[in-house]
Amino acid sequence: MLALSKTADGVGGIALTEPDVPDPGPGEFRLKVAAAGICGTDMQIYHWAPRMARRMALPRILGHEVSGVVEAVGAGVTRVALGDHVSLESHIYCGVCVPCKRGRAHLCEATQYPGIDIDGAFASHVVVPEVIAWKNPKNLPHEDAAMLEPFGIAVHACMEGSGVTDQSVLVNGCGPIGLMAVAAARALGAATIIASDPNELRRAQALKSGADHAFDPSAVDLVAAISDVTDNAGVDAAIEFSGQPDGFRGSIGSVAKGGDFRLVGAPAHPLELDLTQWLLRCPRIVNIHGRRIWESWESATKLIENRAVDLAPIRSHVLPLSEGVRGFDLILKGEALKPLLIPG
Repeated sequence: MLALSKTADGVGGIALTEPDVPDPGPGEFRLKVAAAGICGTDMQIYHWAPRMARRMALPRILGHEVSGVVEAVGAGVTRVALGDHVSLESHIYCGVCVPCKRGRAHLCEATQYPGIDIDGAFASHVVVPEVIAWKNPKNLPHEDAAMLEPFGIAVHACMEGSGVTDQSVLVNGCGPIGLMAVAAARALGAATIIASDPNELRRAQALKSGADHAFDPSAVDLVAAISDVTDNAGVDAAIEFSGQPDGFRGSIGSVAKGGDFRLVGAPAHPLELDLTQWLLRCPRIVNIHGRRIWESWESATKLIENRAVDLAPIRSHVLPLSEGVRGFDLILKGEALKPLLIPG
């Protein structure tokens, strides 16, 4: 089969490979891939971020945002059957650690990931444990279903803490998940949505997805701009996706007293912080990691099924798997939002 893999350490090292079609073992199933998305984690692997370099054995087939059809099942599989349409939760959770036992499987102490710890979905077929299968309605297009995993993060970020209904919300960092958060916040009843991103393409899409304002933080003082449009109150919830130090500071500085600061994208290096500011403004700090399993999936699927959110505009490119390297290049050039790869 054709696959897109990380084949060499260092920056780049992404190439087409031709491994054998895998067979499922006990508790596993084989998915015939219909669509798979390139995400921020794949870009971290491209850049060979330290945490990836420490844990990945190469070559490794990449990809974990996927939808497809169950083609084969191993012994003991009961969650899925042949012909089911399935998306994958990317957290392979153990089910026995303390977070798992307390209903927080997304925080599993022993989490593994397709495309990192085992071969992923940038291929015609992928084999995974049945525990991460999410069955989709068969009328849900695979292109939408492949985006449910990242959309679940956006929904989780919008529903945690004080939520977004009737609130003013900042979405800082409008990559694909940030844009999905804009759309989700609008669908969930946010009163005002402010988007922030230096990329013009992303700001334009944020406005189309439901943002009331879109600022370029490299051109304006974000805290001052948000103060202007909120009558000096700040936002009820700031959701930080950018992972940039200035984005972190701008987001926390824009929160109203007692509001929510929700951290999704963490800076790569430690930051010096003025905790006196935090004490004076008393924001509630909410950390967002992945999605709630399976609550976020249920909410995300309903928003798509009910047409409250349209993910199609965020799919900037749909490419054959054979052109998968080009998808990475488009993201690197700032010319793509969410490329999807379609096996031939």
